[in-house]
Formats: sequence, C-alpha cells, structure tokens
Amino acid sequence: MLLIKNATILDPRSKHHRKKRDIFIKNGKIESIKSKIDAPKAKVVTATGAYVSIGWLDVGVQTGDPGYEHREDLKTVSDAAAVGGYTGIACLPNTSPSIHSKSEVLYLKNNSQGKLVDFFPIGAVSQNCEGGDITEMYDMHHSGAVAFSDGKKSIQNSGLMMRALQYVKAFGGMVMNHPHDKAIAGSGQMHEGKISTSLGMKGIPRLSEELMVQRDIYLAEYTDSKLHVCNISSATSEALIQAAKEKGLKITSSTSILHLIFSDEMLADFNTQFKIHPPLREKKDIIALRKGLKNGSIDIITSNHTPIEEEGKNLEFLNADFGALGLQTTYPLYNTHLTKVIKLDAFIEKVAVRPRQLLNIELPEIEEGAAANLTIFDPNPTWTFSKKDILSKSKNSPIVGMELKGKILGVVNNGKTAIFV
Repeated sequence: MLLIKNATILDPRSKHHRKKRDIFIKNGKIESIKSKIDAPKAKVVTATGAYVSIGWLDVGVQTGDPGYEHREDLKTVSDAAAVGGYTGIACLPNTSPSIHSKSEVLYLKNNSQGKLVDFFPIGAVSQNCEGGDITEMYDMHHSGAVAFSDGKKSIQNSGLMMRALQYVKAFGGMVMNHPHDKAIAGSGQMHEGKISTSLGMKGIPRLSEELMVQRDIYLAEYTDSKLHVCNISSATSEALIQAAKEKGLKITSSTSILHLIFSDEMLADFNTQFKIHPPLREKKDIIALRKGLKNGSIDIITSNHTPIEEEGKNLEFLNADFGALGLQTTYPLYNTHLTKVIKLDAFIEKVAVRPRQLLNIELPEIEEGAAANLTIFDPNPTWTFSKKDILSKSKNSPIVGMELKGKILGVVNNGKTAIFV
C-alpha cells in the first residue's frame, strides 16, 4: 500500500487535473483520490510541492541485453529508467543477436514481464540490422514489437526503406529511421562547422541528415505509410517535417534532450562524453528544435540513452565511440534549462502521452479503479549529478558535475513501487 500525500495531479484527461490530492494505491490499483486520505498502514510519500503524472515512456533506448551486457543489462537499464521517472522504455534492436525475429521479441518481453518498468521491443527492419534482407515484421508485430527500425544503423537502401513502409501498412505499423547518410557523413566525428574546423576534425554535415529526412518523407508519401524520424538535430530537418505534417502525411519525429540544450561548443575541449549521434550542432539548430516543440513538428523528447563502456570513451576523440547516457537526467535537464521553452504540461505530453499514442500503447489513467502507472517528481530540489548517482553499468554521462534542478521522487507500475526519497 502506498499513500501519496498532497501532490498536484497532471493529467488533462482526469477530473483531478491541476488539483492537489492524496492518492491511495493498493494492490497495484488507485483505490482512492481525495483531498485528504488516512491510511495508517500505508507507506507515505509526502509530495508537497511535487507533481504526479502518468508514467513516462522513452522511445529508442539501447538496452545492451542480449550480447552487450558489459555495457548495460535489463536490470541496470530498468533501474536507470525508474530513477529517471520512466515506467516504460521502447528498446532499439541493436543487440547481439539483433531483435530481428519473434524469438528475440519474446526474449525481451518474457525477461521483463511484470517488472516495475515495461519493456517494449522495436523490431529490426533488416536481418541483423545490416540493411540487406527484410525481416518477418508481421510475426514480430504479433509477438509484441511496437514499431520497426534498424536503430542506430540508419537504413541506407531506399528500396529496403520503401518495402518496409509498404510491409507495415498492412497491419498499421510504423517504421522508425535515424536519418544519417553514411556516404555524405563519411568518417566525420562531430558537426561540420567552425568548431570542427578549429579542432582539425572531420565534420558530419547537416546534409547527411537532411537528405535522408527528405528521402524518407518522399517514401512515406509514396507508400501512404507511417514514418517516425528519430532524433533530428538540424533546423532544416525540423522545417522539412513541419512541411510534411502540413501536407497531412503520416510523419512524426523526435529529438533528444541534449540537442535541445547543448551545442557543438561543448566539444571544444575534445570532451568525448559529448560525442553523440546525431552530433550536437549549432545554436541556430537548437532554436529551430525548440520551435519544433512548440509548433508540433517534434512529437517526442527522448533520452537517446546509449551506454558505452569506459574503454570506448576514455580514448582520443577520433577513436572514441558515439553515445551518452540519458535516462536519469532527461527531466532535471528539462527542468533546469527548458521550462521557459515549453510548459510542464507540454513536457509530459512529449515524454508520456505522445510516445504511447505513436506506438499504440494504452494510456494509463489517474482515476479511482485504474491501474497505477505513475511518476512522482519535484521541480524544486537543486543538486549536482555525480558519477556515483549513475545506475547504468556504463558511466558515460556528459552531465556529471553539472548542477541540476528537479528530482524524481518515485514511480509506480505493475503493482510495484520505487521511492527515491
């Protein structure tokens, strides 16, 4: 039993929206929501000044299991997700073996069933995510795959991308693609601009992203199918997606929390922790991405959680791997830097509501009798994120040492509770 005291409820679909209430949870269900509840035997969370929303869902998490358990496993990614406020994660297929058949989909679902954090597999478009033979997406769909993508390996072959879009249309599925033209990007290490030039580094031009965004838009229009463009980073990409939406195409997009805040200037001292994919770009791109949050061209804010072991990061910049942790720091980064850009209700929409709508996952409710799937968070505490706070196996967070504002107090899901106060 859990009693959440005096929390402000954030759920526009609830009659309790923006009201301070006590929430009593018993046997995994919301038994009562009232102005004052007494439950002597319940564990009490005093949430004065804090909020309760439906549980958050991150789209595009690198889990590591199977095959890369030295980077992350199902327990550590679940722990990191929970303390970051997430009760669900949609997992990329870039494992070993890849999530490219119903066997791998079922492996992930069976090994995470009934846990605090729900795991939603994203099935591969091609065998081993190698961009060659198309997978049995229909089988994976019926086994529980919520979408299809080659994850961090963007789909280079236009014919494969077109066939995938046609394939999923039969069952109302969605193809997700990370836009990155390898032939244009070459061996680039960071955004192509003044910083890369001053450092003598090969750059990744915006064009490598924008060309593929435009290609995928054309293919989505031709096939009349659902496309999600993952983690855009460029101003032109945002404009292309906005124009496609205005045409009525079935296109959605996401961007990562880091791309909304930090520019390529963070790499001026060769900080490999900020070496991520897509690369951090310039301030004008940040402005455009923030505009995209407001105008609806960007549907989801992601953590872009990519664990990399120390041996892959503690290297010369040229040899270091791309990727950064993100699950634990998405909310405090938003609360520290972006509250004047989008309001809290809009943030919840982009981390809890829209992800489920896009993946056809049922939305939780904050109503009496509903299953409790909740995130409790307080925007007021100020704290410094340190390496000892990291719950992932890998420690590659660029946020270590930064002062943040806002903390997750707890999450509730599947009859389980994790409280962090």
